[in-house]
Amino acid sequence: GKGGCRLGWDDLETWGEGWIAVLVPDGLTAARRNLVHLVEVFGDDAHLALTLHRRPRDQMRLHQLCEAARAAAVRTVVTNDVLFHHPDRRILQDVVTCIREGCTIDDVGFRRSRTADRHLKPVGEMHRLFARYLEALARTVEIADLCRFSLDELAYQYPREAAAGQTPQEALEALTWAGAADRYPEGLPDKVRAALKHELGLIETLGYAPYFLTVHSIVRFARSRDILCQGRGSAANSAVCFVLGVTSIDPGRNDLLFERFVSQERKEPPDIDVDFEHERREEVIQWIYDTYGRDRSALCATVIRYRSRGALRDVGKALGLTEDLIKTLSSQVWSYSSEGVEDRHAEELNLNLEDRRLRLALDLSRQLIGFPRHLSQHPGGFVLTDDRLDDLVPIEPAAMKDRQVIEWDKDDIDALKFMKVDVLALGMLSCMRRGLDLLRDHKGMDLDLASIPAEDPKTYAMIRKADTLGVFQIESRAQMAMLPRIKPRTFYDLVIEVAIVRPGPIQGDMVHPYLRRREGKEPVVFPKPELEEVLGKTLGVPLFQEQAMRVAIECAGFTASEADQLRRAMATFKFTGGVSHFKDKLVGGMVERGYTAEFAEKTFSQLEGFGSYGFPESHAASFALIAYASSWLKCWHPDVFCAALLNAQPMGFYAPAQIVRDAREHGVEVRPVCVNASRWDCTLEPTEREDRFAVRLGLRMVRGLANGDAARLVTNRGDRPFAGIDDLWRRAMTPVGALTRLAEADAFLEGLRLSRRDALWSIKALRDDPLPLFAAASAEAGELVPEVDEPDAALPAMPAGQEVVEDYTHVGVTLRDHPLAFLRDELQVRHVMTCADGTAMRDRRLTRVAGLVLVRQKPGSAKGVMFITIEDETGVANLVIWPSLYEQQRRVVLGASLLVVDGRVQREGEVVHIVAERLHDGSDLLASLGRRGEFRLPHGRGDEVYRGSKPDARTPKARDIYIPDLSLEGIRVRTRDFR
Repeated sequence: GKGGCRLGWDDLETWGEGWIAVLVPDGLTAARRNLVHLVEVFGDDAHLALTLHRRPRDQMRLHQLCEAARAAAVRTVVTNDVLFHHPDRRILQDVVTCIREGCTIDDVGFRRSRTADRHLKPVGEMHRLFARYLEALARTVEIADLCRFSLDELAYQYPREAAAGQTPQEALEALTWAGAADRYPEGLPDKVRAALKHELGLIETLGYAPYFLTVHSIVRFARSRDILCQGRGSAANSAVCFVLGVTSIDPGRNDLLFERFVSQERKEPPDIDVDFEHERREEVIQWIYDTYGRDRSALCATVIRYRSRGALRDVGKALGLTEDLIKTLSSQVWSYSSEGVEDRHAEELNLNLEDRRLRLALDLSRQLIGFPRHLSQHPGGFVLTDDRLDDLVPIEPAAMKDRQVIEWDKDDIDALKFMKVDVLALGMLSCMRRGLDLLRDHKGMDLDLASIPAEDPKTYAMIRKADTLGVFQIESRAQMAMLPRIKPRTFYDLVIEVAIVRPGPIQGDMVHPYLRRREGKEPVVFPKPELEEVLGKTLGVPLFQEQAMRVAIECAGFTASEADQLRRAMATFKFTGGVSHFKDKLVGGMVERGYTAEFAEKTFSQLEGFGSYGFPESHAASFALIAYASSWLKCWHPDVFCAALLNAQPMGFYAPAQIVRDAREHGVEVRPVCVNASRWDCTLEPTEREDRFAVRLGLRMVRGLANGDAARLVTNRGDRPFAGIDDLWRRAMTPVGALTRLAEADAFLEGLRLSRRDALWSIKALRDDPLPLFAAASAEAGELVPEVDEPDAALPAMPAGQEVVEDYTHVGVTLRDHPLAFLRDELQVRHVMTCADGTAMRDRRLTRVAGLVLVRQKPGSAKGVMFITIEDETGVANLVIWPSLYEQQRRVVLGASLLVVDGRVQREGEVVHIVAERLHDGSDLLASLGRRGEFRLPHGRGDEVYRGSKPDARTPKARDIYIPDLSLEGIRVRTRDFR
């Protein structure tokens, strides 16, 4: 794992050639001692720094340092030993020091700088302060002038990839034509042949053949280990990648644009993204390390920066604010906000803004937003070199075992034009691998992603109904809302569906025109035939990056490289500008070719709107392949899909509770965790129907149960079920802690007819390490014995509501009633409808519904609108929270576990939302459901931040002691927020 960087004198002697060394002394004695070593290692390049500490005897200290330097024959330089760039940053510097040291400002002591003077000073000021030391000033300027560096000086060489007796280009061409023969056994289409020749020529010109060989080798290794993988991104525009087996988009059936991937004028290395099963990607990563060497390969870094909550938390701790106060302040901030806590939010909490520490915490946390916090690993970007990688870039051990990370991120790599191979993880590939294995083992169907029946009407009918929970890419709320409007019937419709729910098409005002044209409400008009050729498939609306480039080529006379430059300029115009030149060329070129100026301006504004967020068509098609495959599996084999999806967790948008609920609604029987039936993974068990299996929840669902304990249980069980807890304990040598977790998960009910309470009572008689008397008896008998014989006890049955709470707490899933079923009578008294009844009402009718908060979303493209999904025993309801209501009821929106909503039904076709007009926090209604601890709700995943809603820190606390059968005052519900 990570550790501190510690350099010894031997390291400096070995690697310090060409360095200029400057010793910044603390004390005079240590300086004299270290100067001796410094001169031995660096000779004339050793220096001693003169710096003012702003303490008494500073001038005497400088004189003594000069004498020490003269005695050691070392030149001096001047420095201010800078810690911050501006004097105003002194307080922030002290707080950052506290964060680094893990202490408060009251305890930091001399670990912070004693002076406020360590900032960047003007040259004139430094000359005034060190006027007596002209030689040191002159040498400082000389060193500054020597510090000239260009990134071009980094001589990067990609690893040499070649077969014996072949150049890399020859090896690539041989593999390409052999792969083409395999991909097209009935003959290579002329279109594909021409594309391959064009691409191979460009690859040879740019010298990229070794890169393609590397990616081919990685994919070939994965396939040899039966690891599902698929390339995506702009690489799917490449016919070479297709015939090499890296991507799955057929250039014979799709209009690909290679210049979107590789351009001669751009002179940037290609970037191929390959997704692998997320549970087996580590095998691929370790193969890369073993093949290319750990001294020549490493992952890129990602710079983790402060957001509002993280900044507030760290600054608050450093300033000594209480944990309760920090949590209360954090509850006022949206997870992904970069704005900080505003004064009015603190005032709403009745906090005193005149308190100096609180005022500082709010102000300094805002300053810290966007500040780098630490380095993390890139999801999978590998940098490979022919020579030692650490000659070019610093490398550090990763927190994960057997990994190492360079200290640059992907933007640094792009700037340096280093070649990067993206080895990414995709949970749905793991799910599909497990699903295909279950199909083969239980239903005798031997399929792979390529052989799944294509264009299946029943599958598309399911997709059109937005019955896509758990399905790749089209499972989110926004996608589900779009599906009934697009009504996909073909694979290309699915490609459009994947691409259209993106910030780019939304910001470019392309979604609504496309939908109106698809529904026949707006005519599709093409001023010129060439425009119809480019945009015909998308009804005249440019939805893909390749279309934007082809419009420029076909309608405005751009070259392919100029079109790619246009795309890149649009992608960065908000930050760098520079798009006006292309606007003039595009609009002028279209007008010259007979288009009206108005149409040309509108076309440019559409392209500009989605330049940075649009999908490449090839990328959308790659994702659509997996979306269709997962939809087919769910449609025809929901039992297999449910088991595979549960076994691939954590992944996707939904938690196991929603996955299980959806499967049961599709007629799948789901059976609970059982010590006599469950394996580690969820499995399929026979039912009365030959074509349908039941899903048995696996031991992996039990929270806190170690894989090793579960494996020992399954191995020792074999074909002979356990007769009781004692039998399990003796045969499987299962630790008492593991038995307790199984009992809490109700895993003894079905197999041993023991309720939670009975099982926990029986386990109390067992110990992992018996007392000496019983250990002796155990040795004589050759088996484990209980310490005591607990008498049978008639324990009262656990209340049904508490059973549900325990299910969610220890398994994350309940096969019993939904929590709100127990509250329905009280909700009816409050005139609260079920979610099913509320969403069934006519358009614009007022309704009141309630549900557990599953998901909060606040997309950046939604202009401050928040979307919330709530759930009750009848289903889910999707809420729309306008910014004004969000600001008025921020505490309820961000803090409620159970939300009661007064709103108006908004119905558009089959898509139904409830536009909230008033919100009520109903979390107090959950109090009767649990007796202790927190109620851990199912929650969505994706790119969300794990954040639990917390009660007001000033309210009385629930008792933290455990009293059997006593319901405590409240249950805290954990939910998820994400973009």
